[in-house]
Amino acid sequence: MSNTPQTVNPEELKSWMSSGEEVVVLDVRSAAEFENLHIRGSYNVPLPLLAEHTGELAAKLATKVVLVCQSGVRATEAKKNLAGVGFGNAHVLAGGVPAFQQAGGETVEGAKRWDLERQVRMAAGSLVIAGLAGGKFLSPRIRTVAGFVGAGLTFSAATNTCAMGKALSAMPWNKTANEPTRESVIASLPAVKA
Repeated sequence: MSNTPQTVNPEELKSWMSSGEEVVVLDVRSAAEFENLHIRGSYNVPLPLLAEHTGELAAKLATKVVLVCQSGVRATEAKKNLAGVGFGNAHVLAGGVPAFQQAGGETVEGAKRWDLERQVRMAAGSLVIAGLAGGKFLSPRIRTVAGFVGAGLTFSAATNTCAMGKALSAMPWNKTANEPTRESVIASLPAVKA
């Protein structure tokens, strides 16, 4: 298996979907992000759920799969998980859900929330400002906060991961009443054709 993800651009995905080609679109973002905006007909399988039950979910996928998220990072991680259990017919949507919507693809909009990436920028920026301002007015040791945030952002960029994003995704405002479970995801996926 190659570590390079197969990608599909929004126009190709639109073509596959409109031609009736059998394709399953798995959105690996959080339920709150999915509720905010998703591709019509896609299935919400948050990355942590997919990672925990990869083998079981892969067994339900007998066709071409397109993995989507906000930017492609989580979808690429999901593709690696699926490849790890032998499922090789997964593609990553280049540009994620926003690119698909921008290309005129059919999407569903729901409750408006800030994207996780925007929440990360707000939290990181606020911590840096607090660290710098607190260091000047309260205690020089508070500047350490700004240093830790800077180091964390540098590590995040170097490893293409985001610990702050994972932490923020667990916050109550990023949860919905319809959080997917293993059972609900498996039940919702199309039946494997014999």
